[in-house]
Amino acid sequence: MKVSRRRFLGGAGAAVGTLAAGAVLAGCDDQSTADSAPKPTPAQPFYGTHQMGIIAPTAEYATAIALDVTASDRDGLVGVLTSISANIEALTQHDPPEPEELLAVPEDAGIVVGVPGKLTSGTLSAGASLFDDRFGLAKLKPAALVPMPDGLARDELDPARTHGDLLLVLQAPNRDTVTNAVRRILRDLTGAATARWMLDVFARPDTTEAPDVTSTRNLMGFKDGTANPDPTLDDLMNDVVWSAGAEDGEPEWCAGGTYLAARTLRMIVEDWDAQTLDHQEKVFGRTKVTGAPLDGKVESDVPVYPKDTAGQKIPLTAHIRLANPRDGEALLMLRRSMSYERGIDANGQLDQGLFFVSYQRTMQAFLEAQARLKGEPLEQFVITHGGGFYFSFPGPAKGEYLGAALIDAAG
Repeated sequence: MKVSRRRFLGGAGAAVGTLAAGAVLAGCDDQSTADSAPKPTPAQPFYGTHQMGIIAPTAEYATAIALDVTASDRDGLVGVLTSISANIEALTQHDPPEPEELLAVPEDAGIVVGVPGKLTSGTLSAGASLFDDRFGLAKLKPAALVPMPDGLARDELDPARTHGDLLLVLQAPNRDTVTNAVRRILRDLTGAATARWMLDVFARPDTTEAPDVTSTRNLMGFKDGTANPDPTLDDLMNDVVWSAGAEDGEPEWCAGGTYLAARTLRMIVEDWDAQTLDHQEKVFGRTKVTGAPLDGKVESDVPVYPKDTAGQKIPLTAHIRLANPRDGEALLMLRRSMSYERGIDANGQLDQGLFFVSYQRTMQAFLEAQARLKGEPLEQFVITHGGGFYFSFPGPAKGEYLGAALIDAAG
């Protein structure tokens, strides 16, 4: 059966400065040390120029799941995209249905009974491998989309935890809701796509109002997200995050989308916890409690590097100094990282760290920052094990599905 390219299958509408030792970890800051009630997450529409889950702050819980498409032709790929889109729309916009018929398969697993069942957001992105010869999309690949190379930092990439045709990031205020969504989406793919890798992540909700400070902390104890560009400024987001399509030398379908860099950064927490506070702060270039730069008093203070050319206050190798030299030349990116814990490894050491996520109009923004950071002292405590480079689809028009612009462009 031929699948409609621009509409869902069957009733979808109803149914860190951030760790850059594999990315950019500690541009983190925060004005106050007191915790307050988390800001309520605003409702995010599924339809629109841009996808949900990118500009909005991160939710408390999320799962990143990479998928390999096993469908053999473009219609099969469309079926995957429409199925995922229909479920994201349903899971973010509608309360979970209660089971009614004893002989019918429930839409939900039942684990969200008694908790807020709606996802906060679902964001879908394409990896470079989606543009191979299988689906006739090679000529439409975003210009800078390549498989994430090994060796950007202290990398030990595990192929089983890296790359993927698609990357889906699901966010919610509780773990049960994310788990329910993962199970429902995978069930409905009916073998047309399979999971390649998955990572459960979490974050302390940001309680600050100012866009360039944060109360979120990573598992090294430093603030994560300080000095992020202000996501409420549309013009700034157009400069920093959103692709302009042909104007940027990209295929026209890319307009409204964005490049995504995802890096699973394992922290060697046993070694990190053995360091003195003074050493930890010099590695990052910020005070641990307040998030202030070492030449300032509060998190929002801008480090003044021209007055510290010898690095007496902020070492020349400090993470924040390399990540953003504040010379007017460095390209910006929007960071949306979260933490992870995966128990212990075979040697009994804790496997935990940061799922670094950045969105940028051009991959050059990430790659240039990574080049500046390569060899920084923070690499002694961070190893990159997985992740990938992706391009997040533009948002869908009303009644369409994620990736429809790409499929239409293919003819």
